[in-house]
Amino acid sequence: MTVTETHATDSTEYSSSSLSLFDRALYALFSRHADHTRHDHDRKRYRATDVNASFDVFLSRIYGISWVVFLATFCWIFLLIVAVPDTVLAGMVSFLHDGLPVLDRIRVPNMQRTYAATAIAVVCASLGKRTVIWFGGLYLSWSASARRTNIDRTLPGAVRYLRALSSGSDDRLAMLRKVADREESYGETAVAFRKVLNKSALTGSIDDGLRLVARDTPSRDVLAPFLLKFREHAEQGPDALEQYLRMESRMLSHRQSRSRDQAQGFLELVAEMFIVLLVIPALLVIVLTVMSVLAPSMAAPAPRPFSWLSIRAVIIYGSGGFILVVGAGAAAVMASLRPADQSSPEYARSTGVGELFPTILVNPANTVLLAVPIALCAAGLLWMLEYSPANTILLSYVAFALPVGLVSVRRSRLDDAKDREIKDFVHAVSGHVGLGRPFSAAVQRVARDIDLGALQQDVNDLAFNANLTTRDGDLRRDALTRFVASVGTPLANQTIGLVTGTLDVGGDTETVFDTLQVEIGRLYHEKKALRSTMQVYVVVGWTTALLVVGIMIAVNAYVLDSFSQLSAVSTSSAGLALDPNAVQPARDRQRFYVVTQTTMVACGWFAGYAGRGFYEALLHSAALVGIAYFVFSGAGML
Repeated sequence: MTVTETHATDSTEYSSSSLSLFDRALYALFSRHADHTRHDHDRKRYRATDVNASFDVFLSRIYGISWVVFLATFCWIFLLIVAVPDTVLAGMVSFLHDGLPVLDRIRVPNMQRTYAATAIAVVCASLGKRTVIWFGGLYLSWSASARRTNIDRTLPGAVRYLRALSSGSDDRLAMLRKVADREESYGETAVAFRKVLNKSALTGSIDDGLRLVARDTPSRDVLAPFLLKFREHAEQGPDALEQYLRMESRMLSHRQSRSRDQAQGFLELVAEMFIVLLVIPALLVIVLTVMSVLAPSMAAPAPRPFSWLSIRAVIIYGSGGFILVVGAGAAAVMASLRPADQSSPEYARSTGVGELFPTILVNPANTVLLAVPIALCAAGLLWMLEYSPANTILLSYVAFALPVGLVSVRRSRLDDAKDREIKDFVHAVSGHVGLGRPFSAAVQRVARDIDLGALQQDVNDLAFNANLTTRDGDLRRDALTRFVASVGTPLANQTIGLVTGTLDVGGDTETVFDTLQVEIGRLYHEKKALRSTMQVYVVVGWTTALLVVGIMIAVNAYVLDSFSQLSAVSTSSAGLALDPNAVQPARDRQRFYVVTQTTMVACGWFAGYAGRGFYEALLHSAALVGIAYFVFSGAGML
């Protein structure tokens, strides 16, 4: 397919009437750039992404933004050069002239400031414009890379699901549609299969749909060969396809294991860098305090717009901001490296008041609604009691985050108990199904004879619904669907959902449950192994936080007073003048405290995302902030 043909194909899905007025204007001005050969590589990367707009529209937007950046940069640079004093401008020109080889040997004629400012502004604005266009291509690359990573993670589970489906159906479209409908479990793999269905509907051939998606997918080493081999084996018959899926699921599982080992090594590197990057700012604050005794210039006002602070204060508070950025970045890395099928569930917030209050102690999303007014009331009370602004903000954060985090832990323990019992439930039902009992009878017997703890009520409901609807496959599917929704854990969705889809296509019940036993055992083992591995990083976060608290308390207790006495000496024996106000214990303790608390927040985020995710990050950060306040306040340093 030529570039022109591809351009036409990419544009057919987006008629001009479906675009906004702004997009139509940009399209008219800049869409011609899409046909240039310099964007051929960008077009290939675009097809590997899931960007909603067509390539022409996307590129037109990028060019529109680039011209906005061009004009903004030109105006800013021009006005800056015109406003700079003559002496400063002459110094800058001299520095550039004397520092560049060859140019320093050439005499540059004098030029009017307006002409020079225009020339420099045009150069800087052009560089800014090209940078925006380059970032547009880089964004496509990042998007394709993110999709590739997600596909590599979710394809093994999707293939195992296809293998179970192949036991009851040889309809490729029906099998692919089942996976495509489970985006919450199979992520970008489900999206890719949906594209296969859409392409097949457009071309009238599933083979063409598989081939086109295999051509465009960013997962060139995993999904592309799977789709092509899937097409080849499906043409050979259902037995060949089932055998291929069985072999492919094993190979992809081994590949997934190797990828997780590599991710584990990368996580160790992230943890080491996290410790270094959080301890260094704390040590930098201490060094700056010591150096300020010997370097009075550190107390000079900082440049605008921070002239109301000293240079040392700007560096110290900047270190606190840097710590927060490092903590957020480390938490994001932790979240991204966690396998998609092992992530914490996204709790849905209740819409009605009648559903809100009964679940407020088991659903952290609902707890947030209660915690917000509590935090606001706490902030008002603290302000009335004349707490410092920093402590008012920090303790209000604790009042908000701590109850939400505690509820999330309570819910997680309940989910863990259900996952532990659902594994035993599946094995028990599989045993009865293997003896020839119908599914409904097997569930009823398990519900009656086995104590399933936290899962008992959900199993009782399933047994009742299954016995009411055993003659109707759709109603049986609805009963299983309600059971999955009631349990509400990712493990239940990934396993019982497999039963629902397979029975829908006519799969043999005994074969389905045999496959399910293997799948649920593997998933539960992976969950426990991941939890054990990630607990190490929870300990790393807490250890780093407590180490920084210990360092800061020691410096506050034994170093600040000594240097305060030293700075009070106006002249040393060697004739060295010292700044008598270089060290002020009360002021410097407050700065140390702020840096310490930012470290607590960052370490809590890191530890929480290593544990179970966002809500646990609130718990760990709030707990560490509370501990730091308790220690500093108890030691009389606030």
